[in-house]
Amino acid sequence: MTVHLKKLSVGSESLGSLRHWQDMRREGGSELMHVTRNTPRRADEVLDGGSMYWVIKGVMCARQPIIELRSMQRADGRPACGIILAPELVAVEPQRVRIFQGWRYLEPKDAPKDLPMSADGDETMPPELVAELRELGLL
Repeated sequence: MTVHLKKLSVGSESLGSLRHWQDMRREGGSELMHVTRNTPRRADEVLDGGSMYWVIKGVMCARQPIIELRSMQRADGRPACGIILAPELVAVEPQRVRIFQGWRYLEPKDAPKDLPMSADGDETMPPELVAELRELGLL
């Protein structure tokens, strides 16, 4: 059974800025990896089709498939886990979430649905606006 992870995208101002940062990493020849202190205990479920759901400014607004969990070691010798991400960054229905530290598990039933992309491959409305309109019952 699949399980996802959700994570704050620290430093991102928008989904566009996260996409830009990741494009720069890939153009520089780096793989997309998020290094974290803890390895998910539910690793088999994460690797069974799980995605990293990105939270930007309190709104879960995108997901990215997880392709590998890699055991690593920090510079100080402590263990770490490298979460290797696929290059696809998929916009999802914006959903407000409480701020948290680290990453959290996200059950598939609680995961927001993917949003269709516009012809130029960008979001049709800013995620913060969509989340606020949903909360007001206007969408």
